Amino acid sequence: MSTGGEAAYGEAAYGSGSGAGDTYGAAYGEAGYGDGGPSARPSGPPSAPLDGLLAVIDMQRVFAEPGSPWAVPRFEEAAAAVRRLLPAFGERVTFTRFLAPDKPVGSWRAYYDQWPFALQPPDARLWELTDEFAAGDPHVVDATAFGKWTPELAERVGPDGRLVLAGVSTDCCVLSTALAAADAGIEVIVVADGCAGVNDHTHCQALRAMDQYRPMIRVVTLDDLLAGESS
Repeated sequence: MSTGGEAAYGEAAYGSGSGAGDTYGAAYGEAGYGDGGPSARPSGPPSAPLDGLLAVIDMQRVFAEPGSPWAVPRFEEAAAAVRRLLPAFGERVTFTRFLAPDKPVGSWRAYYDQWPFALQPPDARLWELTDEFAAGDPHVVDATAFGKWTPELAERVGPDGRLVLAGVSTDCCVLSTALAAADAGIEVIVVADGCAGVNDHTHCQALRAMDQYRPMIRVVTLDDLLAGESS
């Protein structure tokens, strides 16, 4: 797979300075994608639970399976990070699922004209969470929109809560969820190396765009979050 995303975080876009560029560079380098992924890192969950609700966005078969038209190339790297995040949040975790509507309306008609394979009912196999995340009967929020900031998710977070985001894809459903939650006045933390995009370049672009919303949205690495350095 192309490594254009690494360049987008480093020399091409952010140089060697401090700030957001360093966070993104760490997400691609030392914290994740070149050394076996987040699961290879030695640090474990924090000794005390982390604040907020963890929303794991759309870790579904349709984005995981290589033969799917919507397969996310780095899905497994994001899954490895989610495995490390789950113990830190305990029961304060919601998984989301993207579903197709019964009958597309408006601009969704053109969207599903482009992707007719996805017009399947909610119980179709492609919409299932992958086996490891479906186990244990997790709390699940479904939506027929890219953004998962639904009334149900908002109620779980609370008006003064913190929303921590991981999952796929960075450049679509994670981005849409983060912006909607921020508009609602919610503090949003995006775990850079806990997400994966359609490709490295658009993943990087989406992280950079979200980080422009500081302090309402902050992009952090998994290790910094688990170490309590995201406050």
